[in-house]
Amino acid sequence: MLTGAVISPIISSALKAEKISTSSCPSGNSGWIRCRFRFETQFIFSLITGAMLRSPVLLVFLMLISAVLILPDLCLADDDTHKLSAQRRSTLSFIYENDIFNRSDGHYTNGVRVSWVPSSADTPEWALSIARVIPWFPADGEVRHGYSIGQSMFTSDDITQKNPPEDSRPYAGWLYANIGLAVETGQLLDQLILTLGIVGPASLADKTQRLVHEMVGSDEPQGWGYQLRNEPGVMVSWQRSWRALAVQPLVGRQLDLTPYVGISLGNVYTGSGIGFFLRYGSNLPLDYGPPRIQPGGVGTSSYVPTSQIGWYLFGGVEGRAVARNIFLDGNSFRSSRSVDKKYLVGDVQAGGVLVWNRLRLSYTHVWRTREFKTQESRDTFGSVAMSILF
Repeated sequence: MLTGAVISPIISSALKAEKISTSSCPSGNSGWIRCRFRFETQFIFSLITGAMLRSPVLLVFLMLISAVLILPDLCLADDDTHKLSAQRRSTLSFIYENDIFNRSDGHYTNGVRVSWVPSSADTPEWALSIARVIPWFPADGEVRHGYSIGQSMFTSDDITQKNPPEDSRPYAGWLYANIGLAVETGQLLDQLILTLGIVGPASLADKTQRLVHEMVGSDEPQGWGYQLRNEPGVMVSWQRSWRALAVQPLVGRQLDLTPYVGISLGNVYTGSGIGFFLRYGSNLPLDYGPPRIQPGGVGTSSYVPTSQIGWYLFGGVEGRAVARNIFLDGNSFRSSRSVDKKYLVGDVQAGGVLVWNRLRLSYTHVWRTREFKTQESRDTFGSVAMSILF
């Protein structure tokens, strides 16, 4: 329940963390708008951080409030939405995935990622040169690039056990950064992503989970002493999506189908996947689904809105063939905990997206089939994403 007792401490901590006020903003329309937008963005970031540590419902509520606070300033800064639709703006995206949306705590238990995609006008020459030499990239597409940093954590299904059973999922953390290259025609999107990171204690996943659980009063995770050992990770991923390959008007709204295929190679994850998702809504933005953390369809952080408020509900299915998953198979060259993985894994996802001018909010609920043979039941988690155009 969103009571004052829950919200007030979050707001107080956010104000203490960001000692900025609009009273310090300079006079003048454009300068005041930029200053107020900076203050509100920093304040909202602190609120969302607090919400993540307390309640997923509160997190979604505060993200909706973010839209009310931020969007008027964005509209004042540029009312010409037709210009916005004619070009690809820079995009900042934040993704938060957690099994707390299913009121559970285990297996894939938390993932966060922040992404920055510069505008199409800022694409560097090296990105253009690489795109030209990749034979399957469309020659007439627009070239984009982007950067991400993130952290994912995995635990057994009972975090109170100091020595988890050897047939339970190994504890593991993954801290990474990636750089991506994309070429898009408006209907076809190719994405190529290079990911570098570290698995093991150096990922700081154990410290992160202990700190968060201490702050919110949850059970202290006990099994991190048996996590995977330190190992550098390298992964190259490619995905091709066909946006709105089939379109059908339905009850005054639009229904469309976007299929995709992908493959990943590396010591962290090697596998291939195929899937699709359906969108149904009004004033659909030009996107390929909301962003997600791998494995699974990655969607897009960047998007082009229409001149009006847009929304859509979506559902999708994905199947993956898994050759290697370090979080199940264990370390590559050192002894560690491991389980017998399943080579075929499937996801079913459903959710909704709201797009208003330069802000897109999304929620995705994912049901994942069992990933290893001794896993007793499927996993379920939620994914909240917010993207802002600049």
